[in-house]
Amino acid sequence: MVQKAKILLVDDRPENLLALEAILSALDQTLVRASSGEEALKALLTDDFAVILLDVQMPGMDGFETAAHIKRRERTRDIPIIFLTAINHGPHHTFRGYAAGAVDYISKPFDPWVLRAKVSVFVELYMKNCQLREQAALLRLQLEGGGKSAVGDAKEPAGLLAELSARLAAVEEQAEALSKQLDDDSADAAAVATAAHLERKLTGLRRALDALEPGTGTGAPSLPSQN
Repeated sequence: MVQKAKILLVDDRPENLLALEAILSALDQTLVRASSGEEALKALLTDDFAVILLDVQMPGMDGFETAAHIKRRERTRDIPIIFLTAINHGPHHTFRGYAAGAVDYISKPFDPWVLRAKVSVFVELYMKNCQLREQAALLRLQLEGGGKSAVGDAKEPAGLLAELSARLAAVEEQAEALSKQLDDDSADAAAVATAAHLERKLTGLRRALDALEPGTGTGAPSLPSQN
């Protein structure tokens, strides 16, 4: 079973949270509520999220301050943040949102279809990154175990490489399809950059597998970084 991605919804107004849940429910992912910046930071201590929808205007810790805390933490600094605001103060206000680390800045009332499409892109990128980490972890396990499978059964090296290559090929195919979708939809620059980063990591993992093929050398390849 494929684990669902978690999406963090941060707004001090319950009716706004309810509206966001109604819009994003069609994505069939796990939606987590937070009614303040402090509550959002607490949720980020224990859970991993694909994307954060963050209201700018909140009492106490506002969206900008919350985003600053998120970006200072190593665990959460790379989570995409989409700012939502009911007030448009012009380009300076928007620039402040991007300076705080947002990948997008949307004014209310927003188009539900547009918001859902933007969130779905980051969910897909998150899922592809999770698949890539799983494949890299499996490869490390196989290399460190001297050709043993995850359950401890011996496998022929050729069969092991074929299995890993097939699994990686499936992720590569999905990543390629996602990149084409981003190109076709003229997606946000942040989403395109994230997809490009994912492709680079896939290329590194493919090279590591290719280096294990007979006749390509005996040294263990270095695996791609998961950052």
